[in-house]
Amino acid sequence: MKSFIILLLVGICLGCGEKIKEANLTNYQQWHTITLPFEGPDTKEDAAENPFLNYRLIVEFKHMETQQSIRGFYAADGQASETSADSGNVWQVRFTPDRMGKWTYTAQLQQGEGIALKGDDFEGVSIDITNASGEFMVIPSDKQGADFRTHGRLVNDKGYFRFKDSGKYWMKGGADSPENLLAYEDFDGTYRMQSSNEDGEAKTNDTIHSYRPHLKDWKNGDPTWKDGKGKGLIGALNYLSSKGMNVAYFLTMNIKGDGKDVWPYASPDNFTRFDVSKLEQWEIVFQHMQSKGILLHMVLQETENETMLDDGDTGPMRQLYLREMVARFGHHLGMNFNLGEENGYAEFTPISQNDAQRRAMTDFITEIDPYNHPILLHTHSHEPYRGYILDSIVGFKNLDGLSLQVDKREGAGEVMETWKTKARESGHEWMITMDEIGMWHTGAQSDSITPNHDTLRSNVLWGTLLSGGAGVEWYFGARNRYNDLNTEDWRTRDRLWELTGYALDFFQDNLPYWEMKANHKRINSNDAYCLEKPGEVYAIYLTDSKEHTIDLTAAEGTFQIQWFNPLTGGEMHLGTVSSIEGEGIRSLGRSSSKDNQDWVVLLKRTQTAK
Repeated sequence: MKSFIILLLVGICLGCGEKIKEANLTNYQQWHTITLPFEGPDTKEDAAENPFLNYRLIVEFKHMETQQSIRGFYAADGQASETSADSGNVWQVRFTPDRMGKWTYTAQLQQGEGIALKGDDFEGVSIDITNASGEFMVIPSDKQGADFRTHGRLVNDKGYFRFKDSGKYWMKGGADSPENLLAYEDFDGTYRMQSSNEDGEAKTNDTIHSYRPHLKDWKNGDPTWKDGKGKGLIGALNYLSSKGMNVAYFLTMNIKGDGKDVWPYASPDNFTRFDVSKLEQWEIVFQHMQSKGILLHMVLQETENETMLDDGDTGPMRQLYLREMVARFGHHLGMNFNLGEENGYAEFTPISQNDAQRRAMTDFITEIDPYNHPILLHTHSHEPYRGYILDSIVGFKNLDGLSLQVDKREGAGEVMETWKTKARESGHEWMITMDEIGMWHTGAQSDSITPNHDTLRSNVLWGTLLSGGAGVEWYFGARNRYNDLNTEDWRTRDRLWELTGYALDFFQDNLPYWEMKANHKRINSNDAYCLEKPGEVYAIYLTDSKEHTIDLTAAEGTFQIQWFNPLTGGEMHLGTVSSIEGEGIRSLGRSSSKDNQDWVVLLKRTQTAK
């Protein structure tokens, strides 16, 4: 409270990295990233003494209640996003403090052959650096609304996203496409290696993303780099946020994959040298996403390249790649790692990681990530390939869940419920998100073709969320005009974002969904979906306006009935029956509207039986 009063008196609004002086200490805000620079030896990306392999920066942050060891990274001149520098003497560390009060830090830069691949307790030759120790104060965050710095870090809890510090649960909805979001012309060193015209892939030419339709969505005060670059992508993210969406899916490496236009390296054929300026420009975009409350769904590889590094093992090249991703971006509050798109064997991708390799990669990310981000596995779209892989790894403690792909949308809810149940029975609850809906060639089409996205709305959006899903993302298919690789304008699915937002609002405003389980048989309709906390609350999706019943034989008390329109969102409505009693099979009545459409029914117990 004392620190908060001081902040008010000073009257300074702190942004990420902004600071004030109080009692001779630098003050930072809770959940705002701190970037500390250290000057060491002059080097460059292609130096004979590889700065990514043969140097290691470790910074120990200590608080009276906790301490954390955070890896740093080579940052060229420390301003590479603006200068495009590939040389310099600056190393940096990024740290996001979760506790208020006084922190101290000590930094050590060491040199040695392959030391970046060694554990933190391995000793190398110590290198003198500036700013090697210090202390600072952490005061309350001034953020509000969707900004992740309002609530803190997202973790997996009970199969759902939860803010670790505030305890608030959170559900995602947003864009799975374009998967090559980072193939953007304003990023340094970014181009398409080869166009694609293969069956089973979206067609490409030599043009990468500009996001020009979203230039109008960039606002004064939004970030840019290099004298105005970045406005198209920043504007696109502004638009997505304005529709209430809170997640974007992107690959960080698609060498050999569909797009062949995203990689973190200085060159796509050398996996030991990273493009510092490009990665700094990615970081500007990622910071903006966090300020807009957009989850970073970071997909680490693609099915075509999952054995490119170390033949699929977590050997030196994969370890280096993962360490760089965690060191540079792991500080973000809203992020999950994805082991890779369509991971594992299928007929069309027979050269693939096996179960042991998936487990090893998962274990390594768990080991090196100081922030405990959820780790998900993106699945194949159908049986038997999905089951071959998942039956082997279900129950594995370090895998948080699935990034689910389903080919036939009418079965999406059943697939979700099946794997939620299998995971629960294994003793390790899985977070499962519905991230890619088929068929592969169609996915979510433009609003101009399917104005209300009827089958997606029914079977996928409501069907999977009411089957235990922790969120949904929309894949744009391979054969649509605006597809998974070439989409420049998210407005092509404007109505789909609206429909998704209505569902997210319903869940966040009305349900303790993290305490509920699917039980579709509760309703006398084969097409209905039901998520329940038995005897307390039931959320039911009906595909029509007919009168249906619910089995409340084992429930006691009085239940209020309200109706929600999934096409318009907004307020709840009363129907022809306002309340029902438990201990029997009861009619839900009908919506007061005469429209023959789908509806969501909410039952909440208002009083217990006498």
